[in-house]
Amino acid sequence: MSKLRHRITRILHVTLLLAAPVFSKAQARFDLSGPHIDIHVTRAGVTLPIARVPNLQAGDQIWLHPDLPPTQSVHYLLIASFLRGTTNPPPDDWFTRVETWNKKVRQEGITVTVPEGAQQAILFLAPETGGDYSTLRSAVKGRPGIFVRASQDLAEAGFEQARIETYLASMKRVPPADSAALLDHSNLLARTLNLRPNLDCFKRPLDQQYNCLTQTGSQALLDDGHAQSIVAALSTGPGSDFISAASATSLAGGGTYSAYVGAIIDLVRLTNSLHTAHYQYIPAIAFPDSTASPETLSLRLNAAPSFHNPKSVIVIGLPAVVPAVLPPLRPADPDHISCLLDPRMVLPIEGAPLVFSTFYAHDLVLHLNIPTTTDLPMLADAYQGGLTLAPAIPGRKELPLASAPANLGAAKAPAPPSQPDEPGQPITGTIRGFWGFDAFTGPTLPLQQVPGAGWRIVTSAETPANLIAGQPNHLQLLSSGTACIRTISLEPGDSRIDWKFGASPHPESPRPAAPAPIPPVRPVDLTLNLQHAATPGSIHLAILQFGQKDPDQLGTRTFAEPARIESLRLHAGDTSATLTGASLNQVKSLTLPAVTKDLPYTPERPTIRDSAQDLPAPPTSLTLKLPPEAKVPAVKPGDRVTAQVHLEDGRTLETSTIVMPPRPAVSLLSKRVESTANPAPASPIQISSPDDLPLGARLIFFLKSTASFPRNEQIEIASNDGSLRTVLNVAAGTLILQDSHTILATFDPLKIFGPSTFGPFHLRALTTDGTEGEWLPLATIVRLPTLTELRCPTSVTLPCQLSGSALYLIDSLSPDLAFNTPTQVPEGFVDTSLAIPHPIAGTFFLRLRDDLTTTHAASLPILPEPAAH
Repeated sequence: MSKLRHRITRILHVTLLLAAPVFSKAQARFDLSGPHIDIHVTRAGVTLPIARVPNLQAGDQIWLHPDLPPTQSVHYLLIASFLRGTTNPPPDDWFTRVETWNKKVRQEGITVTVPEGAQQAILFLAPETGGDYSTLRSAVKGRPGIFVRASQDLAEAGFEQARIETYLASMKRVPPADSAALLDHSNLLARTLNLRPNLDCFKRPLDQQYNCLTQTGSQALLDDGHAQSIVAALSTGPGSDFISAASATSLAGGGTYSAYVGAIIDLVRLTNSLHTAHYQYIPAIAFPDSTASPETLSLRLNAAPSFHNPKSVIVIGLPAVVPAVLPPLRPADPDHISCLLDPRMVLPIEGAPLVFSTFYAHDLVLHLNIPTTTDLPMLADAYQGGLTLAPAIPGRKELPLASAPANLGAAKAPAPPSQPDEPGQPITGTIRGFWGFDAFTGPTLPLQQVPGAGWRIVTSAETPANLIAGQPNHLQLLSSGTACIRTISLEPGDSRIDWKFGASPHPESPRPAAPAPIPPVRPVDLTLNLQHAATPGSIHLAILQFGQKDPDQLGTRTFAEPARIESLRLHAGDTSATLTGASLNQVKSLTLPAVTKDLPYTPERPTIRDSAQDLPAPPTSLTLKLPPEAKVPAVKPGDRVTAQVHLEDGRTLETSTIVMPPRPAVSLLSKRVESTANPAPASPIQISSPDDLPLGARLIFFLKSTASFPRNEQIEIASNDGSLRTVLNVAAGTLILQDSHTILATFDPLKIFGPSTFGPFHLRALTTDGTEGEWLPLATIVRLPTLTELRCPTSVTLPCQLSGSALYLIDSLSPDLAFNTPTQVPEGFVDTSLAIPHPIAGTFFLRLRDDLTTTHAASLPILPEPAAH
């Protein structure tokens, strides 16, 4: 006995060594077509083909019809056997011998009845030989646990093979060159079939992705609670400890996906245990075949049958004799709302892969929970990721619900939620159908039965309402219902827009337990490519829905890239504010709603010109002021204020800041002009404005500081256009403190800026931390021409000749103050002599190019014209 046990163990180990490498490869799976057997099952007067029967019950009548070819030369014996557990051998009358070559059997088949107490059913196909029936019956009665385990493993292998076959067949429907479709349908199949495709395939070149995805074995099956519960029901007791330990070893593929190793190990042991007949046992699994009749049991083998000794016996597992384990269907997305108007409507359902990989679930309908009861036939389609509308099959009668056994139990779903009274609001529908002979009720799903209305744009932080021309944009739409969208197009251009459903706006309070309410309408997320629309303007979205002939139009507009506000500076006691950022030429005004109500701060410069050529470069800093009659805002240092920045195109930006301490403030007390030459040169031009400062003279002035003027504070002097800038300070001697509030300043523009200095200048105080005071006008620097002589003829009607240098600094001259008869000096005038009207008593008037608003007087003695030669 010990020698026999040692021999069996050695043969088993050798067989595992040979089998393990084979079954680790995809092509070693069950890929050989086996014989066909037509089977249907009758229960309570209702007959179903074997492909629709997930379980058997005592009293079921099983019709068996071997579908062997007429040219079959070897007589096959079909033995139907019922088991009742691993430790309880079946009686002799639970075995039925069927001679497949018998003419009556070939024509009519044979019917066997499931006995009371049976738990498993197995078929054997064995070549006819002496002692075949008795040998097989003795083997089953002697070792029932082995066949129970084989039945369990074959069922599990069949379920998993069906999932893989469904994946492979579905992926063949995808165009191999469409990478996006490959990924989408692979994800849908993975969800419905509960498997994990090889994502590394999508990292390969496009022409290799399809082959990678459709290689058998490249998909890892995930645990399926429904199939596992069915398989668990096959066995009422523990299997062989030795076989369980062997199947868990790494040698046998333990720890990796190898659903067939257990079955092979059991049958290998069976092979080495029986010596009375020259048989080897080949497992066969059944899987759904859409090309075959539903009554045909399509078999797959993992080894070719042998008709030499040892002859091959094909072992076929039938559904277990157990109560039905109904499919635990659930919505893939509880917030998804399906559109009844869509002829290709898909209900995203998951939770029971066998619904999509077998024919056990049948006569599925969507029962609409509305007063007028309506049932829509449905079809489980893993390729589409759920249940799809199916046309009625001609000549087929659906099973009446009354014919189903009254053992629905857990199949009863909670009452559906009450339906809305308003037309157009979402309704619900409940999945109903049959699992074999048993009726079941699936989940209740929200549905939309009419097109959505009242389309509008939804704004949020992620999807602002303003669309920017010339770049991609994101937008959210909402209406009374969004599930029936067919297409969304952009006009002008009529370009199709990519869109998807956004997250549902869930209420803050948690959802109550079942029955689940109808979820809120989900917004639609759009991706708009507006790169072709570089110019801002109006656009229209054409939203075409199922059930509509014409699309709904939703108009909006695009804008230019908005100004970017980086900071806002606001000092206590000021009537101005300063913005820094980009594209600030778009700013129209600024308001402080909590401080100045609607009183606007407006820019110090115009923001819009008539000609695009006149547009200035967008400033990076912009000062805005309140109207002159406005009061100083009542804010204190440290207050946080929120400002609204209004743009020229109507948009509003929001920013906030902390009120800063008051800015330094000075006022101009007095000033005088002092010549830098000693003695001072005499000029015939009398400066008529105290605000004009001749270049070459210096300005001495007194300032009064509102607060105490620190010694490290400075006075900044700059041209109004900002091109010239200098600072006066105590350290350089350009500022002298008379006291803590009074300051004497000296400004020499020629020395500081050079001979090209001209135009208006202003000043402001600067603190050590960089805080600037308000600008104060200081002086307009003018350059004076040198006038040397004036020669006139005797007649006053004839022009005189004015001589001198730098006459190009004069804009125009006139003999009268009102400039009734002006003489314009041409631009770029380089001569040293200029003809002017005859002045009265040698006095004439001129306007300088550096200050066109002021008229100055000039006096020169009139000299006679030189004598003609």
